[in-house]
Amino acid sequence: MDFTFTEEQQAAVEAAKAVFSGVAPDGVQSPARTPGAVADEFDRPLWARLAGSDLLSLVLSPDHGGAGLDPVALCLVLRESARVLARVPLLETSAVAMAVERYGSAELSDEILPRVGRGELTLTVGANGRTGHDPAELAVTARRDSQGGMGWVLDGVQTGVPWAQSADRIAVAAHTDEGRAVFALVPRQQKGLALAEQISTNGERFAEVTLNSVRIDSHELIDTEGAWEWLRQLLATGTCALALGLGEAVLSMTGEYTGKREQFGFPVATFQAVAVQAADRYIDLRAMEVTLWQAAWRLSPSPEGPGVGGPLPVSGDVAVAKIWASEGVRRVVQTAQHLHGGFGADTDYPLHRYHAWAKQLELSLGPAAAHEEALGDLLAAHPLG
Repeated sequence: MDFTFTEEQQAAVEAAKAVFSGVAPDGVQSPARTPGAVADEFDRPLWARLAGSDLLSLVLSPDHGGAGLDPVALCLVLRESARVLARVPLLETSAVAMAVERYGSAELSDEILPRVGRGELTLTVGANGRTGHDPAELAVTARRDSQGGMGWVLDGVQTGVPWAQSADRIAVAAHTDEGRAVFALVPRQQKGLALAEQISTNGERFAEVTLNSVRIDSHELIDTEGAWEWLRQLLATGTCALALGLGEAVLSMTGEYTGKREQFGFPVATFQAVAVQAADRYIDLRAMEVTLWQAAWRLSPSPEGPGVGGPLPVSGDVAVAKIWASEGVRRVVQTAQHLHGGFGADTDYPLHRYHAWAKQLELSLGPAAAHEEALGDLLAAHPLG
C-alpha cells in the first residue's frame, strides 16, 4: 500500500485541526466537570462547527453534498478528535452514513444523508459492533410484518448504544429467520422502542435499547449481503483511529512533563529507564498506526472491489489493527501514569481523563486474545503459502 495521503485527505486533517484546536480535553478545564461526572449531551456547538467545516459530509458522495472521501480520511479526522477527547458521535454517525450510502436504498440515502452532512441529523450504533458478533448471536430479531404491511418488525435488546438519548436514529443490528445479519435505522421516538440508562467507563451516556414489536418501513432495513459486516469492521477501524490519536496525545503529554520534571538536578527524561519506557510506547504507536492504515485502506473502494489488496480477507487486517490498538493504548496510558507519578492522578490535570477514555476504547475493541484467535482461524482457512 501507499502510505502517502492524498491532497484531499491532508486538507481534511488541516480542517480537523482547526476545528479541534480550541477544544479542551473532554471539558476537563471547565468548572462544571467534576470527577465521575456524566455528560448529559454531546458537544452540540462543536458538532455545528464540524458541520460548518464540511467534516460531517466528508465521506458522503457529491450526490448528497459531500466530498466523497474514504475510510482513511475518516480515520484521519477521528485521530484528531481523539487528541482532545471530543465528545461527539463522529464515528457512529459517519460510519452508519457510509454504510447507508454504500448498501442502502436510494430512498433512505436521499432521506437522511443530506441532513447528516448539514449536522441536522445524528446517528448511532451499538458499541458491540466494534467487537463483532456471529449473526446467530445478535440479540435482536427482524421478521417480515405479517399484518399486511410491507415493512419489518424488530424485537430484542441492544445494549451499549452510545448517545442513544441524543441521536435521531439508531442503527440496530439484527438477524432474520434465515440467520442473515441485517441492520435497521430506527427513529429514536418510534413506538415500541425504550431506552434504559447506562454509563460508560469514560462518563458518556450509553443506553440499553429495548425493541418490542417495533415496526419500520422496508427501506429502513438494510439486508444487503455483507452490509452489517462492513459497518462492523468500519466501526472497529475507526475505534483504532481514536486509540491512536489518544495514545499520541498522551505520549506527547508525557514527553513534555518528563522534560520539565527534575530529579537530582536533571530532567527525568534523561534517565535511561524513562527513555526506554517512552521508546517502547513510541514503537507501540507506530505499530498501531501502520496496522490502522492497512485496515482503513482495505475497507476503501478499489477498482477490483472492496477488501481487495491482501492475502487475507479484510477482517484479517482489521483483527491485526484491533490487537495492536487494544493492547497498545493500554500500555501507553499505563506508562504515562507511571512516569507522571502522583501527578498523573491529579483530577485538575487531564491525564486521568485520557486514562478513562483509553480503558473505554480497550473495552470497546475487545480482548486481543479473541482477535488473535479469529486471526488464527483466518490463517487456517487461507494459508499464506
